[in-house]
Amino acid sequence: MNMSTSDKIHSLPEPPGSGGLPLIGETIAFFNDPDFNSKRVAKYGKIYQTNIFGSPTVIMIGSEANTFLFRNENKYVVSSWPKSTRTLLGKKSLSVNNGSFHTSRRKLLYQAFQPRALASYIPTMTQITDAYLNKWSETGTLAWYPELRDYTFDIASNLFVSTEVGSQTAIGHYFEDWCAGLFTLPISLPWTKFGKALKARKKLLKSLEDIILQRQQADEPGEDALGLLIQAKDEAGNGLSLEELKDQILLLLFAGHETLTSAIASFCLLTAQHPDVLAKLRAEQANLNITGTPTLADLQAMTYLEQVLKEVMRLIPPVGSAFREAIATFEFAGYRIPKGWNIQYQIAQTHQDKDLYPESDRFNPDRFAADNSIDKSSFGYIPFGGGLRECIGKEFARLEMRLFASKLLQNYQWELIPEQNLDLVTLPTPHPRDGLKVNFSRR
Repeated sequence: MNMSTSDKIHSLPEPPGSGGLPLIGETIAFFNDPDFNSKRVAKYGKIYQTNIFGSPTVIMIGSEANTFLFRNENKYVVSSWPKSTRTLLGKKSLSVNNGSFHTSRRKLLYQAFQPRALASYIPTMTQITDAYLNKWSETGTLAWYPELRDYTFDIASNLFVSTEVGSQTAIGHYFEDWCAGLFTLPISLPWTKFGKALKARKKLLKSLEDIILQRQQADEPGEDALGLLIQAKDEAGNGLSLEELKDQILLLLFAGHETLTSAIASFCLLTAQHPDVLAKLRAEQANLNITGTPTLADLQAMTYLEQVLKEVMRLIPPVGSAFREAIATFEFAGYRIPKGWNIQYQIAQTHQDKDLYPESDRFNPDRFAADNSIDKSSFGYIPFGGGLRECIGKEFARLEMRLFASKLLQNYQWELIPEQNLDLVTLPTPHPRDGLKVNFSRR
């Protein structure tokens, strides 16, 4: 008698691994041990089970695993987030929704990231970048990472809600506490990171509500992302509710700030540590001979800079992993993945795969040269995720990184201050522990 497919799947073993302690599982080790994954990969291989954030979770590593998950979106898996992240992003946020609601809202939000919109952002980005670079050169010695956080937040708040110097407003202040709670244990006591983040979210939403109501009452809704969303209609011809507008704007501010700061800081760190790469970057800028505000075409012509930025995000991806939830029991690599379990695909570990990236620990932008590039269909390079849920702000991030790098390389120099701790804190996004202390000056 032939076994049915379902019977075959149910006869397979679950992935190896340990559930850890009752209730909390291995969550504390997951947060505190930078080698959490590599230890378990050494013991169990590229697919193993654990228990984190209160749920049984399968860790799947490598391009094959990524390909399987991205191609079976809404069939076997849907997007999922830890409870702390879901709660703080909000019920209406694009990130926490699936199916038709996700598809329709993604279309609406994409309006803020299409090529015409991106080109219109360049003058504002340039102005804010020039102002910050000038300020840092006058300061001379600084902890760069907190400054970069202010810089990216000012750009995001200006372009998305037309708030100038957003980092110095109440929104900027609350945002820091809110971000700090995104990937934590969801214990809502007032002194925990999550408790403080919940309080910050309330205040953030109140500030955003004031901005939205003021804008809705104005004669013109404006041409920024908020203006686009106020005017937007879904398939049924309905506008977005106030609650949804707040959640979507909060998401845009997060996406245009947190991960981008990490990527830019990593670029500054790695180029300071590799003077040969820095010299080649400067030579490219000199050859292009750009003065004033660069155009989109100018930025796209920076082919070596693009290689460097790709390698930066391979070596230190701003997002180390992402979650899915199994909506049906399925088989992968000879294991049974039960319905209802969480799945974490590993971006950082995939980027360390020695079969794809020989000498994977080495910073080597030449691995992304045109004649040397890896197969894009393999999902072996996924700093922005992949498939239906690839990061919607990908081109915005690439634009801002290129513009910042170009301006920095043309006119400024920076040196790492010795004897600081450059080990990476990984949550919520990777950044040097001591804040990336530098001596900064004009060239």
